[in-house]
Amino acid sequence: METADPRNSVPPGHQAFGGLVAAVTAMAVLVAVPALVGLPDRLPTLPAAFWTMAVLAVACDARPFVPPGRRQTSAIFPSTCFTFAILLGWGLGPAVAVQAVAVAVSGWRMRHALWRTAFNTAQYACALGAAYLVLRLGPGGLATDGRLRWTDVAVVGVATATWFAVNYGLVSTALRLRFGGRWWPSVRQALPFELLSTGSLLLLAPVLVAAARASAVLIPLVLVPLFAVYRMSRLSAEQEQLAALDPLTGLPNRKALLAEVAEQVHLHAERVARGGPDAHLALLLIDLDRFKNVNDALGHAVGDRLLVEVSARLVDVVGGRDMLARLGGDEFAIVATRLAGVDEARELADRVVAALAEPVPLDGLPLDVGASIGVALFPEHGEDYATLMRHADVAMYDAKHRNDTVAVYAAESDHNSAERLGLLADLRRVLEAGPPVARTVRGGDGATLPSRLATDPGPRAGQSRWWPRRRRPRTGPEHPDELLNRILTGADPTRPRVIRPGPDVPPPAEAPAGPAPARDDAADDVGAITMYYQPQIAIATGEVVGVEALLRWRHPRRGMVDPGELIRLAEQSAVMRLLTRRVVDDVIEQLAKWSAAGITLRASLNVSVRDLHTNEIADRIAEQLTRFGVRPERLQLEITEGALMADPRRVLATITRLHRLGVAISLDDFGTGYSSLQHLRRLPLAEVKVDRSFVLGMADDADDAAVVRSMIELAGALGLRVVAEGVEDERTWRLLHTAGCDVAQGWFHARPMPAEELATWLSRYRPVHPTVAAETDGPRRAGR
Repeated sequence: METADPRNSVPPGHQAFGGLVAAVTAMAVLVAVPALVGLPDRLPTLPAAFWTMAVLAVACDARPFVPPGRRQTSAIFPSTCFTFAILLGWGLGPAVAVQAVAVAVSGWRMRHALWRTAFNTAQYACALGAAYLVLRLGPGGLATDGRLRWTDVAVVGVATATWFAVNYGLVSTALRLRFGGRWWPSVRQALPFELLSTGSLLLLAPVLVAAARASAVLIPLVLVPLFAVYRMSRLSAEQEQLAALDPLTGLPNRKALLAEVAEQVHLHAERVARGGPDAHLALLLIDLDRFKNVNDALGHAVGDRLLVEVSARLVDVVGGRDMLARLGGDEFAIVATRLAGVDEARELADRVVAALAEPVPLDGLPLDVGASIGVALFPEHGEDYATLMRHADVAMYDAKHRNDTVAVYAAESDHNSAERLGLLADLRRVLEAGPPVARTVRGGDGATLPSRLATDPGPRAGQSRWWPRRRRPRTGPEHPDELLNRILTGADPTRPRVIRPGPDVPPPAEAPAGPAPARDDAADDVGAITMYYQPQIAIATGEVVGVEALLRWRHPRRGMVDPGELIRLAEQSAVMRLLTRRVVDDVIEQLAKWSAAGITLRASLNVSVRDLHTNEIADRIAEQLTRFGVRPERLQLEITEGALMADPRRVLATITRLHRLGVAISLDDFGTGYSSLQHLRRLPLAEVKVDRSFVLGMADDADDAAVVRSMIELAGALGLRVVAEGVEDERTWRLLHTAGCDVAQGWFHARPMPAEELATWLSRYRPVHPTVAAETDGPRRAGR
């Protein structure tokens, strides 16, 4: 695919580059004009060897050699060898004249801008002038008496180095001023190649001079090795080209795509700098749908023929301006250049979808082939090949998941973005660090609780455990409620817990004896995992019968992480195993503390589908229940309907084992997934939880109210307890009581709160009994 050479244009605002071009041109004029003044009088006296070299220099530059794997701007010009030999044999004037003609011819063949051809001529003139000055400092002509002395070799070597240094230095400076700092690494990396190619041509010049002094007939012989090298390079280039093509379809492959995107990124970066309207580059990743079915049913030979037909259709859509590549298997990619925005990229994707919508007839059998296409744009979605390809891949899978044909990259769909991976790493760190031994107690709204709600610390360092433990005076007055005092001062059956005072409370006066213990700050910069508990109220009696354990993570930079995002993040990796262990350990430990304080509650905790695929969660629960002495019926696990459908056999085995342990099972989000009477009949369930999406609208929507009543009646007929989530107002609470619901959970009663705050709430809570009013018949259905 032909692209415009960025070296032929000068964007506005490059005054330094323009100044360099003018300065080099002026210097070349000063160097060349004195040497060219007497050249017309010398032309008749120049020997045949000179004319032979001049003709060869111009002829060779008419078709410069581009090494395989490199751009046209890296072409090698053989005239360098001949003009440097002319400089050694006949002086500066003839060398500059021949070089100027050769540069003009090569510039015309390669479609260089006039100013660029003039600059190249001036650059060579300056290099030849500097080399000529070095030669003038030497002993004189090269082997004038037929003998080559060591001083001649030294002078020629210094002149060669000077020519190369001046020429390469001018080119490098021009590139840096023209393209900025990002081109400097590539210029530096090109130095070894330039030393090998241009240096070899320059060192061949003395050989030509020596051959010319013997006979001009020997000079063309140098073309034989040059032609051999040229042919070998061409064969290598052809092999390189074949290596960049897909053997089945003949399209460019992944290697060619990488080179094309890298080239186009540089070109479009220049358009962005100029503020051009066509500065966008789009990478479209295409994945064929149902191609595996064709391979499995009809064989790989038919699948290959299908790929060839699909590639032909895609070529018709793309045309000659953009690149179409096959990445392997059933994946293709399109590099769309010079776009005005995402709308043009979508339009191209829609044309691809339309081209693949028609069945492909093979052996009289029409095969339906669709495609999912992901689109990533430069510079919005990435500025290099790797980033654009990854984001296009994310968009393509997003299209598949949404059962759509085209999707443009969106950060929220990237579940493996750098931010999410960093968040996952922080989650792993905070889980591996374990629960903090000391932390500030916060309420549900994030406010620090008064220090009087903090329990006393354990023994100080150096204090013997055999002596009776003395308690420090409490920092606040004793709470008037007897139950709360029992909770705050009761014995901890598991381990002493230290609560660090909040920022508004001064630390105790006494300090622990001995050196301060080393503090583990592993989780200080990743926040803390905390369990919040939302009460569940028996509607008929108003008593608190249980709590649901809810996970909370306060991140130091992101604040409170959304629980749904936290679970989705953990479920994609082995971190989910650590998270489940942490939740199980914390909840069962908290149940033990409540039991010691005289509080009898049932705690429900949610588990992931990954947890139910192995027996590890059952083993962990059994181990922790035994360790803390908690009765199994105090714990309940909530599973979703989606978890049941993921792998029913393994999930049922895990649930059955938990049921035999005495742990109750609750079906969460009932009514939103794949519920069926078969689930309710076969599973060892204790309760169902009506999803909040139905409960929230039942006071105003007759359909939601009817659905909730039907769920309650069904569960009641099967002997299951019914919990309604999302109870946020009194009217809904009364409607649920009328419908016969057992338990309510929602902000009407209490928000989720930490265990310490829950103790305070329990001490103040007084049961409320609903009364049935005439208006609780529910909303009336509108006429249809």
